[in-house]
Amino acid sequence: MTVKQLSKTMKNIISCIVLGFVSLQLQAQLQPLREEINQIIAGKNATVGVAILNLQNGDTLSINRQTHLPMQSVYKLHLALAVLDQVDRGKLLLDQKIFVKKSDLLPNTYSPLRDKHPEGNLDVPLRDLLRYSVSESDNVACDLLFRLVGGPKKVQNYIHKIGIKNVAIAATEDQMHQDWAAQFTNWTTPKAMMQLLKKVNDQKLFSKNNQDFLWEILTTGSTGMNRIKGMLPKGTVVAHKTGTSGSKNGVLDAINDAGIVVLPDGKRFAIVVFVANSKESMKTDEAIIAQISKAAWDYFGNK
Repeated sequence: MTVKQLSKTMKNIISCIVLGFVSLQLQAQLQPLREEINQIIAGKNATVGVAILNLQNGDTLSINRQTHLPMQSVYKLHLALAVLDQVDRGKLLLDQKIFVKKSDLLPNTYSPLRDKHPEGNLDVPLRDLLRYSVSESDNVACDLLFRLVGGPKKVQNYIHKIGIKNVAIAATEDQMHQDWAAQFTNWTTPKAMMQLLKKVNDQKLFSKNNQDFLWEILTTGSTGMNRIKGMLPKGTVVAHKTGTSGSKNGVLDAINDAGIVVLPDGKRFAIVVFVANSKESMKTDEAIIAQISKAAWDYFGNK
């Protein structure tokens, strides 16, 4: 080995040692928060996936971070990103009108759009469909958007293209309502969801106008008030998307929330809490999410 090669090898070894030391320091710093979260989920008859990211310095904490968990309506965020990508590239316009037929307004599914316009046969601006889908978790609007961009596979391909690999998007809302098992074909991991939230926060996916619009519809949602936002101070800004399954044989397969929380000083953290395969009540599952969110708020707010 030459002197030059030896020097390079030593530099690599030192670099690995330093990175390892930094990693251990970060884990030690987050240990009190991890211990509190472990106490919150202890004894719960559910699989709880958690990922938390300090968006200022990259500190991360995760539990079951690589576990494949059903997303339910959380995937409406992924869909919105795919739609806005096409808007950014000029293939779609936020103000373009989408004709909604009465036959599009499927019964037996959650849809404020259908409830407001039960007869259908009207033009709805694309921006309003995105609001319904993301802010109100409207299932009819969601499936109209899927149709507009070419289906779930197209959305999955876009998410993979921007670097988020551990995610599968295969079924529409209507397909999930027709087949209980279909919800499990739409999955991600807590870590991958956290990575996606970081991309949203970095504001590099779209033009400023489209990024601002995305932030607006994520922060004005009407769902999940007892989850990430449940125990936070009134008025806290949270950009988030929820997901909720029905119950079968006493099991709730998905009570989820994932979002970005803004602290009073303007700093932010991303938080993902997916509660799956739960034999607890919905109230208990939502309390798990709220308590973990409050623990993170207190931890980062006191730093």
